[in-house]
Amino acid sequence: MEKYFALLYEGTSFELFGTQHLTALAIITVFCFSYLYFRTIWGEKERKIVRWVFAIAIVLNESSLHIWSLYWGIWDVQTMLPLHMCAVLIWSSAYMLITKNYTIYEMVYFIGLGGAMQAVLTPADAAAYNFPHFRIMQTFIAHGLLINIAIYMTVVEGFRPTLQSFKRVFIWTNIYMVIIFFLNLAIGSNYLFIAYKPDFPTLLDMLAPWPWYIIELEVIGFVIFFILYIPFLVRDWRTKAQIPS
Repeated sequence: MEKYFALLYEGTSFELFGTQHLTALAIITVFCFSYLYFRTIWGEKERKIVRWVFAIAIVLNESSLHIWSLYWGIWDVQTMLPLHMCAVLIWSSAYMLITKNYTIYEMVYFIGLGGAMQAVLTPADAAAYNFPHFRIMQTFIAHGLLINIAIYMTVVEGFRPTLQSFKRVFIWTNIYMVIIFFLNLAIGSNYLFIAYKPDFPTLLDMLAPWPWYIIELEVIGFVIFFILYIPFLVRDWRTKAQIPS
């Protein structure tokens, strides 16, 4: 059992889209689709319980990563501050679930859903480990919860992004990126991976060298946001078309 919490993992390496990876993706997907059924039978009492379960689960899971890192002496301000977008949204989503804060929901839907999907499809930062090691399990649980929270709040709680949401999230993401850029310079970190490409393999390896890949990331981010907004854009167009002129 201890080997599954060890810092240096000696088991088999992670296989991208192997059986275990596909199983994890299938579990996340099944949970997301289940909300189409549960939204018709859950009342406010059940929804409140689910929101609290999500909030507690995501906080405990993320806290466990910091405890594990502290135990092995690898926690430092250059890598472990909750400044990556998914980390920011993991913590803030707990507050959103309890308070039903719409502003945070906008961020969770666009950035959390888009970023977390990338993280579970290509879990590069934890690829040195394999199931059922704590590190890879923690990564999939964290990002799987973030995906489920975004889908749950949309499908069950009835939240939805708007065109103004799209604009606000894109603008504030860029403002945040500028702040983190200067923070990286100050403390020698690489939060948001905008100081340089990470040492482990990522999709960034397919992009141009620094700093040009940051511009490409802007374009990719805009496209992902737009794709996530398409279902609501189509719904609005259909609704408008059905209104008599």
